[in-house]
Amino acid sequence: MSSTHVCPFADPDNALAADLDTVGGKGLSLASMTAAGFRVPAGFTVTTAVYRQFVSDNGLQEAIIDGAKPELVGTAVFFDSASERIQALFAKSELSDTLQAQIAEAYAALGDGEPPVAVRSSANAEDLPDLSFAGQQDTYLNIRGRDAVYASVRDCWASLWTARALSYRHEHAIAQEAVAMAVVVQKMVPSEVSGILFTANPATGERAEMIVNASFGLGEAIVGGEITPDTYIIDRDTLAVRETIIGSKEHMLVSAAGQGTDTRELSAAEREQSSLAEPVLRELAQLAIAVEQHFGQPQDIEWAVVNGTLSLLQSRPITNLPPTPLKDVRWEKPDMPDWVTRGGFDLYHVGTHVA
Repeated sequence: MSSTHVCPFADPDNALAADLDTVGGKGLSLASMTAAGFRVPAGFTVTTAVYRQFVSDNGLQEAIIDGAKPELVGTAVFFDSASERIQALFAKSELSDTLQAQIAEAYAALGDGEPPVAVRSSANAEDLPDLSFAGQQDTYLNIRGRDAVYASVRDCWASLWTARALSYRHEHAIAQEAVAMAVVVQKMVPSEVSGILFTANPATGERAEMIVNASFGLGEAIVGGEITPDTYIIDRDTLAVRETIIGSKEHMLVSAAGQGTDTRELSAAEREQSSLAEPVLRELAQLAIAVEQHFGQPQDIEWAVVNGTLSLLQSRPITNLPPTPLKDVRWEKPDMPDWVTRGGFDLYHVGTHVA
């Protein structure tokens, strides 16, 4: 297997290939956490080299760049028509036998039979501290079988050209021809509880507290904004829970019997129940601090709990984190020099004459 085409997270021979342009933000993060010894479900990254080879094999590059032009309606810019044109190109194109063989070999190494996997987009311009590409590209959960994996990889590539992604890159002056898509294929874990942890408060910038969003089932319901999760505010120094807010948790996502996911409505009792106990929250917070120390900056971490065991599914820098709030700041009125009052004015009472 060429290390420049398919990179297992845990394969040390692929260390040289683990850079942002080759494996994208998700692939780079997962390889780094795996190498550091964190509990990360096994998987591999289909590199940007495979994307570029697919585009070349099917003669798509010129048509993509030519088609990635906006439509001006009044003063507004739209990419809907451009996206439809490009998506159609991907839909009728196929992976070569060589590319399929490389992906099939890595998939077979994940387990006997046809293990369920999550197939996630990992663009070479994502998960950066100053730009947020969240939700612009696609994720496919509970994918089983080689043919389904091939199709999901191709669909992830196509999602590089959604109208939202095209518009965002246009707005931030990212050259459309410079982007490429790696794809992460990761073994699914049957999440009992999952969610997101921010190692700093993303709303206030407060570094002394961590924010946890959690719910039952697969975390995509939280990531996609489908439900109102439970929220926990954790004191970073003591790891104590400062505040618990029980969300409505309208439903949960579970793996379907075949491909994809199903939605299960939660009972009234389940909705009122806290999804995480305090000991698990403490363990999660300790793990999150270790991940932050590993990457050297505040992190947005996706995690899952199965049979009481925590697994890390992804970690990325928190985007646009506000500065740390100022603390213990007092302002006192300074003593005024004599020449100010003798001059007939008061800086703090403008217009008031001082005799």
